[in-house]
Amino acid sequence: MNSTEFYQETADPGFRFGDIIKGFVSATPIDSNNTDYSIKISTVFCVIISPCCSISDEVLSLIPLLPIKNSFLNNPYFQEDLTRINRLVPPEKALPPKAFEHMPTDKKTEMINKGPSYTFVDLFIYKEHDVFPEYIVNHKTIRGFKTKYYMIDFRNTFSVNCSKIKNPQTVPEGIKYLQLSIDARAELRDKITHYYGRPPIEDIRD
Repeated sequence: MNSTEFYQETADPGFRFGDIIKGFVSATPIDSNNTDYSIKISTVFCVIISPCCSISDEVLSLIPLLPIKNSFLNNPYFQEDLTRINRLVPPEKALPPKAFEHMPTDKKTEMINKGPSYTFVDLFIYKEHDVFPEYIVNHKTIRGFKTKYYMIDFRNTFSVNCSKIKNPQTVPEGIKYLQLSIDARAELRDKITHYYGRPPIEDIRD
């Protein structure tokens, strides 16, 4: 999936699930020892995680865009296309080749029998685009790797209250930058559904 396929060429005027926006403040409380607190405040690109039909009442759910993890580059399958992390991955591609090769036989058989699955279940990769600032990922074997790929971590969801958010069609001027294609938005929806839909072990019945 190339950049033009990952993003819609012309963005709709309204808010959509998965949109890239900028202009809202992200505030993250940091608890160091249950008595001292600090607040990390930043204005960064964010992804709308509210379903389109739930954007109303002056509330919007967002996730900040973050630089990718350098560990992604350990796996040549992901090096070729980091957005493969967004989709089901064949078991023999889920790990770096040597790690899969040296895995205990029973674990390897279990992975193969399970079939394709999500890796990095908390994360979703946003393909590089000219609107994003370039940065360097320092990897032990790939020094000075320049990229405009970013990611979101579903655990970082936060909400903002804004009087201008009335419905999906009411968008404050100048804050929407990119919109996912239908296919990319479906991948985001599928993966976040999997993330929230995983049952705990004690809820699994034979």
